[in-house]
Amino acid sequence: MINLKKVKRYSIKSRKSLVNKGDFAQLPVKGRSFASFLSSLPNILKAKDLQAVSSDIVSAHKKKKGVIFMCGAHVIKCGLNPVLIELINKKVITCICLNGAGIIHDFELAFQGKTSEDVAENLKTGRFGMGKESADFLNLAVKEGVGKGFGLGYAVASKIATSDLAHKDLSLLYNAYKNKIPVCVFVGIGTDIIHQHPSFDAASTANGSLRDFHILVDKICALNQGGVVANFGSAVMLPEVFLKALNLARNLGNQVKNFTTVNFDMIYQYRAVQNVVIRPTLSGGEGYYIIGHHEIMLPLLAQSIIEKI
Repeated sequence: MINLKKVKRYSIKSRKSLVNKGDFAQLPVKGRSFASFLSSLPNILKAKDLQAVSSDIVSAHKKKKGVIFMCGAHVIKCGLNPVLIELINKKVITCICLNGAGIIHDFELAFQGKTSEDVAENLKTGRFGMGKESADFLNLAVKEGVGKGFGLGYAVASKIATSDLAHKDLSLLYNAYKNKIPVCVFVGIGTDIIHQHPSFDAASTANGSLRDFHILVDKICALNQGGVVANFGSAVMLPEVFLKALNLARNLGNQVKNFTTVNFDMIYQYRAVQNVVIRPTLSGGEGYYIIGHHEIMLPLLAQSIIEKI
């Protein structure tokens, strides 16, 4: 039989405690400013991480280090272009990475101020993705621009900039173009609706995307000693591209370490946690993973940044 009289105990006053009353949230107050709300959050777990990430982005901005935003197309569909555009205008973001769907939704917003079709309904009759304007404009932009030596992102951005589109002020690519911020676009052939059309030129798309890959490698070099990479909602494409671009930058003899990475997504994604959060920062830096809906988390992060710069 065990003898409970021999159990070894100690005072909790001598124990390290992970939660302290000084880190608690403050009481909700009607009419408070956002800065006051931000400081009222508990200094615990993801609220603490959000503060750390925004502070690191502000620090990178002040030190003129790289701040790379990688976004899945869902971010654009959630109506967040104005938020990203403001961070571009404030010279916070130094490079944007999108997948192929990102340029489609961005163009449609510039063209008609709306986007995102009913996939399930249109798939029944083979109409899904067969809208002519998106395919004709983007496929022509890529073919012409890449033919001039541009990367895919710049090819589309410059075409939007020189076209008479009613809502192009809503375009992420157009505003990046105006601010001379590179947009790198990475495409998987067959993944995007415009690939179904006869105007699609796979060779131009591939060449343009490769040029953007080389641009990203160059921009990654500016992460060293204080830059930030944030990935919003790309589960596979952009985490994979980022890892290879980081490796190539280091292989070419560049020091790229001691920077911050953060992945924002609605669920826990294997490639994002490995290729964005853990592996890139093993030689120095911090990696964060914050779960939440983009339409809430990105405005929170952006407002936090704006309050601090």
